[in-house]
Parts: sequence; C-alpha cells; structure tokens
Amino acid sequence: MRIIINSSSMVPIYEQITDQIKTLIRGGELKENDNLPSVRVLSRDLRISALTVKKAYDSLEEDGFTVTVHGKGTYVAAVNPGLLLEEQKKELEADLEMAVQKGRRYGISDEDIRILFDLILEG
Repeated sequence: MRIIINSSSMVPIYEQITDQIKTLIRGGELKENDNLPSVRVLSRDLRISALTVKKAYDSLEEDGFTVTVHGKGTYVAAVNPGLLLEEQKKELEADLEMAVQKGRRYGISDEDIRILFDLILEG
C-alpha cells in the first residue's frame, strides 16, 4: 500500500490518508480482510504523528470501511456496494460544489453555470 502525503496541501494529512485508503478499497487494490499497516509503522513510513494516522483509521472505521480488532490490527471491512456508491456521490457533489463556487468567483452567472453543466452532461 502506497500513501503519498502532500504537505503543501490545504487538506489535513489525516484526510489525505483516509481518502487514499478509500480509493484503494474502491479500486479493489485493498480487499475485504486485508490488513492495513499498524499505526506505528505507517506513521514511521510517512514521517508523521501516530495520532494523525490513528485519526485517519478512526475516520475509516466510522465510515464503515475498516474494522479494528484490539491487539490484532485494522482490517478492510466487507465492502457494502451501497456505501461505496454513497461515498462516490458525496465526493462528486463536493467537486461539483467547488466548480460552482469557482465559477461564481469568476463572475459566471448561475444560469451560465447551469448551461455549462448541461453541455457536459450531454457531451
């Protein structure tokens, strides 16, 4: 498993870890019951705080992507297709919202933004 941290990004490091692990699960690179690196190992490899990795793992568990067994490690949970679809919808919604906000910052009217989205959907 390869995680890349962008320290100049405005996205918190734990969110970068969470997003990359979710992408690996969605892409099939991490499968049900695959063991994630321990908090200590991943924090050492990435040269970041163990608390940051722990926060990422806790977030993954809250979202239903992993299961932590005390003393045994963190494993990929059974992947629920509905959960994956919902996650993808959330990500797409966030991306579209950012596009709309950027358009507004550039002075593009909401009507013109709608027209652009219609063009994209038709294309």
